[in-house]
Amino acid sequence: MHATSTPTPSPDRAALVRDLRRFMPAESVLFEAEDLRPYECDGLSAYRELPLVVCLPETVEQVQQVLKLCHERQVPVVARGAGTGLSGGALPLADGVLLSLAKFKRILEIDTENRVARVQPGVCNLAISQAAAPCGLYYAPDPSSQIACTIGGNVAENSGGVHCLKYGLTVHNVLGLKIVTMDGELLELGGKALDTPGYDLLALMTGSEGLLGVIVEVTVKLLPKPERAQVLLAAFDDVAKAGEAVGAIIAAGIIPGGLEMMDNPAIRAAEAFVHAGYPTDAAAILLCELDGANAEVSEQIFQVRELLRACGATEVRSAETEAERQKLWAGRKAAFPAVGRLSPDYYCMDGTIPRFRLPEVLQEIARLSAEYGLPVANVFHAGDGNLHPLILFDANQPGELERTEAFGRQILELCVAVGGTVTGEHGVGVEKLAPMCSQFAAAELAQFHAVKHAFDPAGLLNPGKAVPTLHRCAEFGAMHVHAGRLPFSELERF
Repeated sequence: MHATSTPTPSPDRAALVRDLRRFMPAESVLFEAEDLRPYECDGLSAYRELPLVVCLPETVEQVQQVLKLCHERQVPVVARGAGTGLSGGALPLADGVLLSLAKFKRILEIDTENRVARVQPGVCNLAISQAAAPCGLYYAPDPSSQIACTIGGNVAENSGGVHCLKYGLTVHNVLGLKIVTMDGELLELGGKALDTPGYDLLALMTGSEGLLGVIVEVTVKLLPKPERAQVLLAAFDDVAKAGEAVGAIIAAGIIPGGLEMMDNPAIRAAEAFVHAGYPTDAAAILLCELDGANAEVSEQIFQVRELLRACGATEVRSAETEAERQKLWAGRKAAFPAVGRLSPDYYCMDGTIPRFRLPEVLQEIARLSAEYGLPVANVFHAGDGNLHPLILFDANQPGELERTEAFGRQILELCVAVGGTVTGEHGVGVEKLAPMCSQFAAAELAQFHAVKHAFDPAGLLNPGKAVPTLHRCAEFGAMHVHAGRLPFSELERF
């Protein structure tokens, strides 16, 4: 399941390559093994597969032609952005086309009057804010991989980031999309207006993980830069106390621009990597950023400082300069690569829980860590309950990857058990198919498949991802789905 494999020789590959090259340059259609290797996985490198063919179109018309051709020949297609995803959502198929949008990297328009930007899907997240900065504007969602991840992938996975607590996920910041369906039809959803009549297909497409259409243009909302942004760092001698402080801040009616938490292993790794000034003896730290008008921030800084101390913070300090603020955030955003210095491999989980359950969930993760004999470094979007436990392991040790996956599945099932969900921003991909069976009943899974069927009747777009079939759930041993509200016989086709 995890090993690299070579595509099964197909008598149709030569004909497919020939036909693709009729409307695309030869160098944009790849089929030799050494050319396919860079596309064998996304950021979840435990799962690998060489695609049959890789296409790198440069125009919307070429995307349409690729999809039309594949539709006619019943060849599955997986769309790919920068490949920074962490759930195997861009894992290719041995008998399918990998459609890369890497050449779609133009910022088409910065509209300051409407405060929107129109961009191609291959534009990296950070580049949007950089282009809008001279106008005093920025794009709010900021995943930790924002220097590399692309906006098309952000839409496909509904990405968040450290500032999503106040400003929302990608779905709250996208106003319009242009997509191409599997049969090559170009659709336009939304636009520059805040609302459009009819069903909210824009929200449906956001987070659909490439199962419904291929994104070829995105219109995003831009925000004015706040007058002031200041971040507080609070250190705690107990992880549970830090979790309780998160709830206290929100309960006080304060919505920070960002509210992030890191435990001691993550703190030490980030500090050794970035030298952000983190207290390495703390059991946990909170980074709380407040932004807005100068007077408002001054008042909230005072309130939050008092709340943190009342919750048992051993140290509370604020960034006094913009450079210091950026340094504190640099440590948090570099936490994932920093943890890579602690272990040969790590497995980044992504689940979401109600904020008030954070202390008990942390305690249970610690118990599971001891049970499985695998260390965990915890990095959380604490304000919105999005957990990122990083399980440290060594894939070279026989059986350790399988043990790590079992541990990760238990973490996600724990999230569901306390009223949360199996993903916050990384998507389901191939990684979380089994936990999806625990969260959703048969009738719900059937509805998901019905939506998929409405857009892609032949099931050729990113098949096998995001929504498990009932047969797969049975294979996983997750029989919960069979207690759904529809007779199983009616769902056999799923």
